[in-house]
Amino acid sequence: MSYPEAPAILDKRLMQPAKSELTRSLGLFDSTMLVAGSMIGSGIFIVSAEMSRNVGSPGWLLVSWIITGILTLTAALSYGELAAMMPRAGGQYVYLREAFSPLWGFLYGWTLFGVIQTGTIAAVGVAFARYLGVLLPAISESNYLVAPIHISSGYALSLSTAQLVGILVILFLTYTNTRGIQYGKSVQNVFTVAKIGSLVGLIGLGIFLGWNREAVAGNFGNAWTPRGFTPIAPGLTPESAFGLLVALCVAQTGSLFSADAWNNITFTAGEVRTPRRNVPLSLAFGTAIVIGLYLLANVAYLVVLPFDKVQAAPLDRVATAMVGAVFPGAGAQIMAIAIMISTFGCINGMVLAGARAFFAMAQDNLFFRAAKKLNRARVPGIALVLQAAWTTALVLPRTYDPATGKFGNLYGNLLDYVISAALIFYILTIAAVFVLRKRRPDEERPYRAFGYPFVPALYIAGASVILILLFAYRTSTTVPGLVIVLIGVPLYFFLKRRVR
Repeated sequence: MSYPEAPAILDKRLMQPAKSELTRSLGLFDSTMLVAGSMIGSGIFIVSAEMSRNVGSPGWLLVSWIITGILTLTAALSYGELAAMMPRAGGQYVYLREAFSPLWGFLYGWTLFGVIQTGTIAAVGVAFARYLGVLLPAISESNYLVAPIHISSGYALSLSTAQLVGILVILFLTYTNTRGIQYGKSVQNVFTVAKIGSLVGLIGLGIFLGWNREAVAGNFGNAWTPRGFTPIAPGLTPESAFGLLVALCVAQTGSLFSADAWNNITFTAGEVRTPRRNVPLSLAFGTAIVIGLYLLANVAYLVVLPFDKVQAAPLDRVATAMVGAVFPGAGAQIMAIAIMISTFGCINGMVLAGARAFFAMAQDNLFFRAAKKLNRARVPGIALVLQAAWTTALVLPRTYDPATGKFGNLYGNLLDYVISAALIFYILTIAAVFVLRKRRPDEERPYRAFGYPFVPALYIAGASVILILLFAYRTSTTVPGLVIVLIGVPLYFFLKRRVR
C-alpha cells in the first residue's frame, strides 16, 4: 500500500471503520489519570536544581515553571481540537500525517520509537531502580552482574543490579498491559492517584511543617537578584536582559521534559469512550492538575530551603533535601518511596500509550508488519513487545568518560539530543490546527482550540524562541537530535519502496 501525496485524500480514511478491534474502555477519569500519570515521573523532584543554576534567582525559577505551564496548557488545549477531529489510535502521528504528509507522521513515529518514548521509559525505569537502591543498597549502578565491556573509547555495555531492576519493571508492566486495557488502566489509576497524593503531601509538608522564615525572607524578599548561577556561555549570564532570556530558554529543557508525555492520551484515543469529548477534557484536566502541582512543589522547595541549598542539592535531589530539612535522617527514605510510586505509574502510562502509536504506524505499513495485529486481549501485544525489546536494549549501553573514569547512560544522552526535536514536532502539530482549519473548514470539530488563533499562535511563538536559542547555545545536543530525526527520511522512502 502506498500513500497518495495529497493529504486531502487521506481524510477519507478517517471516516471509515477502523481496521482494528480496539476496545473503548477508557472513561474521562481513566484518560485524565493517563495524562497526569504519564507526566509525573522523577523530574519534578530533581530538575529544579539545574534550573536554579541556569536562571540564578528564586523569582526567575518560578517564572521558568510558569512559562512551562503556559506552554503545556496552550499546547494541550490546541491538541484537543485535533483529538476531537481524529479520535483514532496513533494521536500525534496521525495529526502530522493528515496535516502535512505521511513523511512527517513517520519522522515523528520514528523518533518516538527510537528515542522519545523508549528512551524515556528506560530512563524512568532506571530511576525507579536508583531510588529502590536507597532502601536496598545492593541495587546500584556500580554493583555489576556483568562488568562494563568496552566497545569503544567512549562506550561500554554492562548489566548492574540497577539496570536489571529497571529492565524487570519495564518487562513486568509490558506483560500486564498485554493482558488487556483493563489491567493497564487499573495500574494507571491506582498509581496516579497515589503519586498525586504523594505530591500533595510533599507540598503540604514543605508549606505547613517546613516553613523556614530565613529561607522565605532570602528567597522571596530578594527574589530577582542573580546569584550562584552557571554562565550559559562565556560572558552570557542572567545578569543581562539577553542572558536572562537565554537562561530561561535553556532552563526549559528541564521543566518541559518533566512536564512532557501529556500527549500520550492521544495515542490511545481508539480506546477512549466518547473520545471527541473525553480526550480534549482529559488533556485540559490532566495538564492543569500537574502544572499546578509542579508550581506549588517549587514554592514548597523555596519556603524550606535557602536558594543556595536548592542550587547545591546533593545529586540535584531537591525534594530529598527539602524533606531531609523537615525530617533529618529520614528524608532520603521517604522520598525514595514517593518517587518509586511516581516512576512506576509513569512507566505504565508510557508503556500503555506508546505501543498504540506504533500499532497505528504498522496499520499504515510504516512499522514492523506484525505490530498491526491485536492479541486475544484486543490490545497491540506485538507492538508492546517490540517497544519493550528496544527499551531494554537502550538500558544496557553505557557512556564512558576516560578522563574521569565515570560511566553514564546512553539513553540519557539520546534524550538530551531529542528534547529540541520533540519541540519541533510539538510546534508542527500546533501548526496543524491552522493547516486543517484552512484545508478542511467544513469538517466536524466537536471541540475548537481555546482562544484560536491567539492561544495556538502563542505556543508556536514561545516554543520557536526557545528552539532557536537552544540551537544557538546548545548545539552539542540540538544538532545530534536533528540528525536522529533526519535519519528517518531515507528509512521512510525505503519502507515506501518495499510496500510498493
